[in-house]
Amino acid sequence: MTLQDGTGAFAELTGGSTMVIERWLPGPADRIWRYLTDSDLRRKWFAAGEMALVPGAPLNLVWHNDTLSDADDVRPAGFPEEQLMQSQVIAVDPMRMLKIAWGKGDVTFALKEKGDRVLLTVTHRGLDDQGAQTEIAGGWHMHLEILVATMSGTDRPSFWSGWTRLQVIYDDRLNNPDRE
Repeated sequence: MTLQDGTGAFAELTGGSTMVIERWLPGPADRIWRYLTDSDLRRKWFAAGEMALVPGAPLNLVWHNDTLSDADDVRPAGFPEEQLMQSQVIAVDPMRMLKIAWGKGDVTFALKEKGDRVLLTVTHRGLDDQGAQTEIAGGWHMHLEILVATMSGTDRPSFWSGWTRLQVIYDDRLNNPDRE
């Protein structure tokens, strides 16, 4: 159910510093919207953090990726048990679009309903640090795979082992964009 209607499996880098990744999810859009905006639901696939749906509202995202991993899936060296990022809500169009600040850039979550499915497009702008692009691409990829599994009622993949596997793939894809 993940890949349909021309969406690719991998995040794509456009314009050198913008990354786009898409996933089809079982609808309706208001269900997916809750998984984007409700802290308790969002932590099941991404990061916790209370969010007022008002432009300019502060947002603290808190990651506990160990809780998204199997017990025997060990966190890679150099990553803390908890990560915190101070952010803010930039724009809100309920059931259609949410835009938040992310470092020097931003992330837009766009929802497009088609029948009983919803296309979620994540656009991450401001990824000027090429070294971080691989980590971030693998992170979005795994977080979205966990969201797809959660919403579909299937076994979710383990975050850290999937992320580690994807680092090799994204390093190759992002450093050799002409190779398929």
